[in-house]
Amino acid sequence: MAYKITDECINCGACEEECKNEAISEGEEIYVIDPDKCTECIGNFESPKCAEVCPVDAAVPDSDQVESREELLAKWQRLHPGETPEST
Repeated sequence: MAYKITDECINCGACEEECKNEAISEGEEIYVIDPDKCTECIGNFESPKCAEVCPVDAAVPDSDQVESREELLAKWQRLHPGETPEST
């Protein structure tokens, strides 16, 4: 499933810098994650970097965006055509 950023976000931007899919952007009040680009870092890392670097634990799994590992990897491949995933 994709991740989302909760209202606990302090707008520090740490998560945006870590996202290789460019799924994270600054919203009006907090950062937001585009679920069409979020792969939970599958293809890039072993675990979601946004959640790891968030100082207030505002990056959490979005239960409204449930996807299998295979679906996430397919999404990563659409976002990075011709590249080989670093993690699967």
